Amino acid sequence: MEKLPKVALPFIIGAIILVVILAKSAVTIDSGEAGVLFKTFADGVVTDEPPMGEGFHIVAPWNKVYVYEVRQQELFEKMKVLSSNGLEIQIDASAWYEPVYNELGNLHQSLGQGYLQRVIQPAIRSAARSVIGRYTPDDLYSTKRDAIQVEIFEETKKILDKQYVQLNEVLVRDVTLPPTIKEAIERKLKQEQESLEYEFRLESARKEAEKVIIEAKGKAESNRILSASLTDKILQDKGIEATVKLSESPNSKVIVIGSGDSGMPIILGNQ
Repeated sequence: MEKLPKVALPFIIGAIILVVILAKSAVTIDSGEAGVLFKTFADGVVTDEPPMGEGFHIVAPWNKVYVYEVRQQELFEKMKVLSSNGLEIQIDASAWYEPVYNELGNLHQSLGQGYLQRVIQPAIRSAARSVIGRYTPDDLYSTKRDAIQVEIFEETKKILDKQYVQLNEVLVRDVTLPPTIKEAIERKLKQEQESLEYEFRLESARKEAEKVIIEAKGKAESNRILSASLTDKILQDKGIEATVKLSESPNSKVIVIGSGDSGMPIILGNQ
């Protein structure tokens, strides 16, 4: 009984060592992540093989695995930049980005896990300063904001080229102008709107006047044609037709045979 512990001691020590080795060798990579293997006694960061994917992995205990999030991520930035006329403007922007999956080893070797602060933030700030510096506050306040957003995206993407980072989108969420400049732009836009509204009313009035003139000319032309077509003979025939219809009326009347100045019978009655 006294010898049993001494015999079991090597097994206990071996079991402990095995557990420690397994603990250092076992690597679990969660969903949306990937691992970069660093071989301590070889060439360091593995760049010629795909990253380690999701799931459970066993690696040599003297090697290391650096885990990266490979899902799309979002960066929020508040920047103070200068417009083309030297006014300070605050831009609230965000960027959607993700590391290039198959280049994760190169990303780790060249930039490391702080690649966001090392390249992405400086790239967006530089692009924003460059683009905003080409526009006036009026441009930023108007419909050119979408075009400015596209330009910032394109310039940022150009800077990040060959940095093993994929830029998916840049969104300009808000542009804050100095209060005095904002008020001046709003007054200008209001005056332009009032001017456009006044021009619209003038144009509507002009078109209505043209419509009245055209209708009057048409009516005058119609009367001229009608007058030219009404000869004495036609008028007399019309009078005869009216006399015949009147004579057939049940109302009591006296028909005097003869004619007036127009040559038509004179009809007299009590109604």
